Amino acid sequence: MKIRVIEDINTIDKDSFNCFQEQHPNGNFFQSLEAFTYFASVDKYKPLIIVATEGEEVVGSLLAIIMKEKNKIKGFLSRRCIIYNGPVIKNDDAEITLQLLQYFDKIIAKRVIYAEFRAFFDMELYKGVFHNSGYKFEEHLNYIVPVTTIEENKKLLNTSKRRQLHLSLKNGTVITEPESLADIKSFYSILSELYKNKVKKPLPEFDFFEKFYNNKKLGKYFLVKYENKIIGGIMCPIDKNKIYEWFICGLDGQYKNFYPSVLATWAPIEFAANNGIKYFDFLGAGKPNMDYGVREFKSKFGGELVNYGRFVKIYNKQLYSFGKLGLEIIGKIRK
Repeated sequence: MKIRVIEDINTIDKDSFNCFQEQHPNGNFFQSLEAFTYFASVDKYKPLIIVATEGEEVVGSLLAIIMKEKNKIKGFLSRRCIIYNGPVIKNDDAEITLQLLQYFDKIIAKRVIYAEFRAFFDMELYKGVFHNSGYKFEEHLNYIVPVTTIEENKKLLNTSKRRQLHLSLKNGTVITEPESLADIKSFYSILSELYKNKVKKPLPEFDFFEKFYNNKKLGKYFLVKYENKIIGGIMCPIDKNKIYEWFICGLDGQYKNFYPSVLATWAPIEFAANNGIKYFDFLGAGKPNMDYGVREFKSKFGGELVNYGRFVKIYNKQLYSFGKLGLEIIGKIRK
């Protein structure tokens, strides 16, 4: 088996890689070449792909993203590698997984403070391999909504959310797609205020959202408007099986009987029902033993609560601890 790291997409056999991702049941947006190209175009993100091959056949792949903040000190203390929804391994083979992880550790250990694998599918079969490779499993919840038809999915909604959806539409709010980049700027303005005042975590800069809008292959924005003014919205990557909630916001409470966050959440479910997509994925609902107010909101849309968790490895414990101690000064290094 041959394993190599790819940091230049032009050196990869795109047909073989795409075929592997398309045929694998766990092939997904976050491990695709489209995602690689997208992340490579965005400031503060450096993607790389590690590919395992047997002959001409791709048997395993891992798309990882090195991230850091722009500020010099903050950047030094925020160097991390995030892997969304990977690796993707032929037949969940433990030996292929082990070799990929070993190769990954070798090339990443001196470049970042820690690495974190965020699982959006069940990686129970990989737990032993990750444990033996020095990774710690951390519980992390998520809701995944099965999508069938609009009427059936409306029935899955909590009674209050179904009422709020009906009231919002009755009172003149509409779900639409952006007409121009100006709409994305309005969405980003609301999102920025939310992250600054409530979420209190780092938010990608505007180019992250602009590049997503410009590449229609990646997914969709759904916006909530009232009297032609944007009052909420959601950014959704899409792949063969799922549509995902990546970023969402709404001016809830500012308009009587209007619930923009409910409409923004419903929009991708409705789109999935109309387009044969099987699942809507919330991409996280916090840790089981920690308060997370958004979890209750997400629980009202008929999803299954899962605990696929995350695998974390710290390469520089001193810097990691120092970064945590300086949270109030430098901001959170993990997002």
